Amino acid sequence: MRPNAVALSLSRFERAFKQPGRYLNASEAPSPGLEVEDARDDLERAMLHLPPGAQRDLGRLITRIDAEFERRTLPEPLYSELAVFGWWWTRMRER
Repeated sequence: MRPNAVALSLSRFERAFKQPGRYLNASEAPSPGLEVEDARDDLERAMLHLPPGAQRDLGRLITRIDAEFERRTLPEPLYSELAVFGWWWTRMRER
């Protein structure tokens, strides 16, 4: 993992969740590696390398992030095959 990956991922979600409106806006031009779904992938990878106490702490943050992300997105039926990468890839943001 790159330095500050967890902090950068958390700040990406913080910016996304500050967007006005019920649903998160999708980027007009997706930027691989810079989307909130990529940030969620980074958090998932970080969990594999943290000691138990830090895993619990980050896990609590992830639980809240997941709930808010799920609340502010819609199921994307065409992306069900992407579930192997993480459920967050099967969600659709508003365009």
